[in-house]
Amino acid sequence: MAKHITYKPLWKKLIDQKMTRTQMAERVGISRNTLAKMGKDEHVSLDIIERICDRMDLKVSDVIDME
Repeated sequence: MAKHITYKPLWKKLIDQKMTRTQMAERVGISRNTLAKMGKDEHVSLDIIERICDRMDLKVSDVIDME
């Protein structure tokens, strides 16, 4: 069975930081559409992942995982 990307590590980090997904999107500068795609574990560009890591001071492994 093929593995797929999940953003569970990011959602857990947001809970730890007491930050909502919307607050994170505003801080990072991503659209509601991109946020919705991430909420459904759909692919987003690597540029988006990089921006999240940069602006939230996270590593890629803090943002995505493979299941």
